[in-house]
Amino acid sequence: MDETAVATPVATARASLATAGAHLLPGAVTRSLLAADGAAWSRFAAHWEELAPDRYAAEQGTCRLRRYGQFALTPATGELSHLPHLPFVQPERTNPLYDGVNRHFEPLTDAFTADPVLRAVLALLGRLAGALDGTVTTWNAKVHPFRVVAAADGTGNPTPEGKHQDGVTLVSSLLVHRSNATGGRSTVYAPDGRELLSVTLDEPAALLVSDDRGTLHGVSPIRPLDPARTAQRDVLVTTLIPQIRSAPSRAAGPPAGR
Repeated sequence: MDETAVATPVATARASLATAGAHLLPGAVTRSLLAADGAAWSRFAAHWEELAPDRYAAEQGTCRLRRYGQFALTPATGELSHLPHLPFVQPERTNPLYDGVNRHFEPLTDAFTADPVLRAVLALLGRLAGALDGTVTTWNAKVHPFRVVAAADGTGNPTPEGKHQDGVTLVSSLLVHRSNATGGRSTVYAPDGRELLSVTLDEPAALLVSDDRGTLHGVSPIRPLDPARTAQRDVLVTTLIPQIRSAPSRAAGPPAGR
């Protein structure tokens, strides 16, 4: 179906991405698109109890737990393949803290990679990313489940690198759970620093997507609402970059140079 033919949530998101560079899907809308009922969402959220410490964030003074993995995603067929586990590296001149650094994270668990909600999230992102580059037949999807923790008397910083790019086509942040947290405001910026979209993801399944090629993004620190208890913010960050593009069509007419 032509995603732009009717004003569905997906069509609206695609149009916003293509024109404004960012879009927010409310949690209830995302849950409906994912066909995730309460039981399915609770099962999905439980994977965040299996994350491992992020030693790189700890070096910056932030308590962050995470895992990492990547997939090949073909939206036209729905095919999704879990790719071999490799170090995570971002392109040069994108992330000032980790420019070109190979970071080694624990792999995604088998239960997480097989979860129908994760697979539905990736399928949805594939549909959205098509609005940014219609030549891609297969996307490389890098998947990062995160938990940021703020101690009872401190803060937790989801993006210690500040405003940055990831060097991809589409970047997304799906809120899974928040507990005793204030702050954590997500902002997408134009290259000149103007705010394009700023929102606190506080509803489970709220999904923020942006065109990473022409924007920057960052998240403000979280702090405990009740200073006697820790705060936490669980998100799924997924990025898409072309893995395979369609072959260019050959124009009719005489060969070049004739």
